Amino acid sequence: MRREPLPSTRQLGVYAFRGHTVLEFRGEIDIVAATEIGPLLDRVTGRPGASVVIDLRPVEFFDCSGLRLLYRARVRVLERGGRLGLVCTHPLTLRVLRVTGLARLLPPHPDLDAALAGSAAASGPL
Repeated sequence: MRREPLPSTRQLGVYAFRGHTVLEFRGEIDIVAATEIGPLLDRVTGRPGASVVIDLRPVEFFDCSGLRLLYRARVRVLERGGRLGLVCTHPLTLRVLRVTGLARLLPPHPDLDAALAGSAAASGPL
């Protein structure tokens, strides 16, 4: 089965890295961005056994819409037997992840290599 490459958008870049699909969120991740990112995120996370990393390093603003995207991605990937990693270095975004408890479910890593090594940790219970 041949898969078509996913298009990049203003808020989302999609590329392959060492056998994983990287979703690079960009700019302001708010309700408007979430409506743009959501359908592409669903396509990637809907694949059985998907190995995905979400990279938040280029994000300048991140609200509850972004949290919903991350949680949805986690649930969808794990339901289909996949793996999900997260890259995040921005102090305010890290704080939001910790305060909401999402950092426990989807631990943030400083770079792609660390996220790939630690994505198994995100395979815990829903």
